[in-house]
Amino acid sequence: MVQNTKFQAYASLKVGEKLQQWEYEPAPLSLNDVEIEVTHNGLCHTDIHMRDNDWNVSKFPLVAGHEVVGNVTQLGEEVTGLQIGDRVGFGWIRNSCRVCDACLRGEENVCRQGYTGLIVGNHGGFANKLRVSADFAYKIPDGLDSASAAPLLCAGITVYSPLRTYIKYPGAKVGVVGIGGLGHLAIKFARAMGAEVTAFSTSPDKEAEAKEFGAHHFCNWKNAEQIKEASGTQDLLLSTVSSEIDWEQAFGLLANNGVLCLAGLPVSILNIPLLSLVFGQKAIAGSVVGGRRFMKEMLEFAALHQIKPMIETMPISQINEAMDKVVANKARYRIVLV
Repeated sequence: MVQNTKFQAYASLKVGEKLQQWEYEPAPLSLNDVEIEVTHNGLCHTDIHMRDNDWNVSKFPLVAGHEVVGNVTQLGEEVTGLQIGDRVGFGWIRNSCRVCDACLRGEENVCRQGYTGLIVGNHGGFANKLRVSADFAYKIPDGLDSASAAPLLCAGITVYSPLRTYIKYPGAKVGVVGIGGLGHLAIKFARAMGAEVTAFSTSPDKEAEAKEFGAHHFCNWKNAEQIKEASGTQDLLLSTVSSEIDWEQAFGLLANNGVLCLAGLPVSILNIPLLSLVFGQKAIAGSVVGGRRFMKEMLEFAALHQIKPMIETMPISQINEAMDKVVANKARYRIVLV
């Protein structure tokens, strides 16, 4: 009997099309590759952007999925540190130059040559198997179940990296704008890092939930009195929203030496008062996922402090329904496909 070597996947065959069952022949297992049997996929809005080619980098047929957890089934001859049966995860970054100063620091997310995305020109995790470089495989700690670990590989690292970078001391005042897939994890991580956390949201009904996640305070973004009271108080304001907000209002929340960090991806232009920026020694920064150093650290930190996303699971056969739910903003707060 001839063994079927093709991977069984869910793919968009053309731009914007619903995903359908599809199979493909993977590239041969290289000396440094690992193959996994996929068990869990976090569903990220980026997968939908890639399906719709919103960033003009998608290639079709497209197998998306970049929050992938599974068990090792094959190893290239030169792979070390992994064994058959290990439970591992893959995130957004597939590869990088490995030799620039950023890569050597474990900051492949700012590789000077540019990193390669897991699903940019390659097939991702919405399949029964995945074959990719073992250097970007992350062992999942025993303290994390696979369904909880999957969203951490993109959403988790996206908020962990800026928090880890800009929280300078215990008790730092950290504001999180937006309580969604990114924001609810940011609240949990910031609290565990010893920060005094304020959740900022346009949805007053999320106050109780934000405090359950670990926020010490809640501020209604649309309430002028609450915003005035919070002005000039935040050492770090982390924006996790993907839509445009009042950036001048956000900037006004910063204390002297404060940082406004953007982890969401709104299509927007900032108009910031320079006098306040200069005399308050304030800063505006962007942050994109994270490199291997912070990814490994984040997973261990999450296991130690039992930081897990709020998830709902759906069978991967319902992937199109799951995507529709994310687009309709009805996911609370991450969907994991099994």
